Amino acid sequence: MAKGNGVERKSHAVQKGVSVMDLIFRILALIGTLGSAFAMATTNQRLPFFNSFTQFKARYRDIPAFIFFVAANGIVSAYLLLSLAFSFFHILRSSAQRTRLILMFFDMAMLVILTAGASAAAAIVYLAHIGNPNWNWFSFCRQFHSFCERSSGSLIGSFVAVIFMTLVIILAGVALARRP
Repeated sequence: MAKGNGVERKSHAVQKGVSVMDLIFRILALIGTLGSAFAMATTNQRLPFFNSFTQFKARYRDIPAFIFFVAANGIVSAYLLLSLAFSFFHILRSSAQRTRLILMFFDMAMLVILTAGASAAAAIVYLAHIGNPNWNWFSFCRQFHSFCERSSGSLIGSFVAVIFMTLVIILAGVALARRP
């Protein structure tokens, strides 16, 4: 009897540890997505042409992939903020399986949205940095350095959030597999 009780306590401690790591990874993913959405949404740059009245502007709103990127990161940020309550609940009641399964399903959906937004924006940032000489598309970043640096930085935050969301899903799978 005493031996089984010790194993049960150890399993409960592991479940609680997994739940705490889940909370930490969710907070880190929230920071990444929120920071990425804010950085991209505030990215703009103006360059004077011949005089101060004629200017070229680079704004995230001019590129549909960047709009999708900001929307995707915003949606995932809101979801992560709401899911923190469930993560706290799982720390208190680590044996809750239904909510963990539902959360895992929505985590996967949010990972797909986040990856799609980050990948779409990455394709545009790549073209902005490198261009495509076969189609006579020249590097946009030669003139708009600040715009390109901020958009590249926001991509880094978003892809880091993709990694943390993947870890959250793996932890949920571990927690579901270790049913007491």
